[in-house]
Amino acid sequence: MFFKARRYQFCPSCGAPCVYQVPADDNRERATCTRCGTIHYENPINVVGTLPVWGEGPDGQVLLCKRAIEPRYGLWTLPAGFLELGETAIEGAKRETDEEAGAQVEMQELYCLLNVVSVGQIHLFYRARLLSPEFDPGPETLEARLFHEHEVPWDQIAFRTVRQTLQHFFEDRRLQRPYSLHSGDIV
Repeated sequence: MFFKARRYQFCPSCGAPCVYQVPADDNRERATCTRCGTIHYENPINVVGTLPVWGEGPDGQVLLCKRAIEPRYGLWTLPAGFLELGETAIEGAKRETDEEAGAQVEMQELYCLLNVVSVGQIHLFYRARLLSPEFDPGPETLEARLFHEHEVPWDQIAFRTVRQTLQHFFEDRRLQRPYSLHSGDIV
């Protein structure tokens, strides 16, 4: 599925209307200002988060947050959110974990990269080792708690990217595979 962005109605530079057209030397429609000619590029948004784990091996638990905001109010997710300007992906993931769960983590490697083309997003989840089982959720979270695999509320997971990341993790752990990068597309 091709995502067709249409974010710009007016030019952020001068306020004039924008039209979508293929500029010279390009091959895609772009928002182009009708007055100043500025071309505005629309690129995917990065969502960054963590897969926080408390404990080792099959007894290890994952941290999930119950959303206090839309979309998907009241459903469970991994701590994640939009990457901010001026931070790296790993810094953003750690910040989101602190903001949403009040969890302190030791960041590990990038674990899952999922393209969500239909909404123009790329989701990046890092493995993270929880430094404590104590949490202080922020205003975007109703509850933050640890789950063993058999306790995960699979029918109440907020996003397909979170479900897929959790499935990869539990399968890797069951099969005793080394944790390595998983990537794919959500269609």
